Amino acid sequence: MNHHLLVAEFLATPWALMPERLNAVAAVLARWSLDVPAGEDVLTSIAADRNVREARRQAATAVSSGGIAVLPLYGVVTQRGNMVDDVSGPGSISTQQFASALRQALADDSVSQILIDIDSPGGSVYGVSELADEIVSARGQKPVVAIANSLAASAAYWIGCSASEFYVTPGGEVGSIGVWQAHFDYSQAFVTKGVKPTLISAGKYKVEGNPYVPLDEDAQGFMQSRVDDYYARFAKAVARGRGVPIAQVREGMGQGRVVGGEAAQAQSMIDGVATFDDVVGKMRRDARSIAKPKLSRLAQAQRELDILGTRA
Repeated sequence: MNHHLLVAEFLATPWALMPERLNAVAAVLARWSLDVPAGEDVLTSIAADRNVREARRQAATAVSSGGIAVLPLYGVVTQRGNMVDDVSGPGSISTQQFASALRQALADDSVSQILIDIDSPGGSVYGVSELADEIVSARGQKPVVAIANSLAASAAYWIGCSASEFYVTPGGEVGSIGVWQAHFDYSQAFVTKGVKPTLISAGKYKVEGNPYVPLDEDAQGFMQSRVDDYYARFAKAVARGRGVPIAQVREGMGQGRVVGGEAAQAQSMIDGVATFDDVVGKMRRDARSIAKPKLSRLAQAQRELDILGTRA
C-alpha cells in the first residue's frame, strides 16, 4: 500500500503536464517505492534515450553561431534538478537551470538572438510562471524565438508562448493548456486489509485531502481552487504572449488538448509552421536585415565627416 500512497501524493501536486505522460512517471515511482529494480531491457532503453538527448543537446549547441544561442528545453519540466532523468523517455529540464542559461545568453555580447528548442510534454507548475515572466523580460533585451520541435504541451507551451515568436515543426503539436491534480481514496482498501489510520494534526485543514478518507466537498473545492488559480495564470500568460483576449484562450486553443501546426496557427497559438532549420535561417536573415541599416547609417555618417574634412 505504501507505493500507492507515494503515487497519490505525487499526483496530488498541481500539474501542467499531459496526463498520459504523468501516468508513465507515476508508474516508475511506484516501482521505485516497491524497491523493484528495473530490468535489463529498461536500463538499456534508459541509456539509449539519455544518449539521444545528449546528442540532441550537442547538436543544438553546435547551431549556436552567428549571434544565435540555441537553448534546449527537452523533457518533463521541473523546478529544481532533473528528477526523472533515470526514466526511459524524454528526461527532464529544470526551470532554474534553464533560467540560468537564459541569463548567460543575455549577458553574452556575442549573442544577438536566442532560440528556445522545445520538445516537452509539460511538467510541474512550480517555477513555470517565473520562467515565463523572465522570458518576456528578456524580449526587451534581445529577440527570443521558440520552436516546438516537435512538442510543446502544457507547461512547455506556457514557456514557449512567452517568446517573441513561436513556431512548430510540420509534424509537431502544441497546446494542452490546462492544469490538473488527482485525489486517491484508499479508505475502502484499508478497511479490506484491516487497517485503520489515525491522523494526528494541528491546523484546521492540515490533513485535508488525505488519501485515507473520501474527499469531502470542502476539500475538493479547495483543490479545485488551486487548479483554477494556476489555470488563470496560465491563460493570462498565453493571452499576454500571443496578444489575444483571455476569453480566446479559455474558449479555444484546444481547451486542454494538443493541436497540430495548421490548427494552432489558425487559432493564433503560434506564428507559423516551420522546420528547425527554417527558423534558424529566418533568424539569420532577420539579423542581416537589422545590420544593414546600421551599416548604412555608419557609412552616411562617415561620408558626412569626409565632406566636412574636405571643406575644412
